[in-house]
Formats: sequence, structure tokens, C-alpha cells
Amino acid sequence: MRVEKVLVPLDGSACSKRALAMAISLSQGKQITITGMHVIKIPMVFTNKTKKQARQNALKIVAAASTISKRANVSFKAKISSDGYAGREIVQFAQDNRFDLIVMGSRGPHPIAEMFLGSVANYVVTKSKIPVLIVK
Repeated sequence: MRVEKVLVPLDGSACSKRALAMAISLSQGKQITITGMHVIKIPMVFTNKTKKQARQNALKIVAAASTISKRANVSFKAKISSDGYAGREIVQFAQDNRFDLIVMGSRGPHPIAEMFLGSVANYVVTKSKIPVLIVK
């Protein structure tokens, strides 16, 4: 399997940071581009202030990932989405843009979500036609 494009979903959690580190490790010395993707989760009740905070948080997460990747001399692109459910967004984006591999953390940043065994990761593993590497 030839890998040139790797998608790394980023949510700011420790698991997503480990997934980025794994993707960087796999990419060093190779012609691989990592795309860090953050899906903004819009709360049920939101205001313009809430949206702005979510956007600022997303920019902070992908900027940190970009800095880490560049320090490791790995090509990095950023994608921020707010179109819907994170799992579906990740799978669709990966398919539409012909990624070779998705590297993602097993759990997100929220303790309640962890009770569901990483529901986004589970969705991506189940629905993706692209190979998925889960990092704990």
C-alpha cells in the first residue's frame, strides 16, 4: 500500500495528539502530507459568541498541530469543518479527497463520550472504506 496522504482528525484530546505523533512518525523521511482536520461541534444552544469561541478553539488546535508537524519537517495542511457529525464529516472528507490512511485517536476529549467507547472513532472505523489506524 502506497501512502501519500494521511488524514488526522484533531479534537485537542490527548489521544488525538498521540495520533498526530504517530502520523508524523510514519511520515518522516517520506513524501507524505498530513492533513489535520477539526470538526467544530456546534452546541444545541449557540450564540455568535459560542460560535466564535468554537472557531478560535479549532484554529488553536490545528495551528498547534501545524507547528509540531513543521518542526518534524513533515508537510501539513489544515481543514476545519462545521457541517455536521464529526464521524460522518471525517469519512466523507477522507473519501472525497482520496486519502490513503486515517490516523485517529481512540477517544475524544469529553468524559461522557468516553463511556461510548469513542463513538466518533467507532463510526469512522465502521464506515470508512479507507484504512484507519486507531491510536490509544
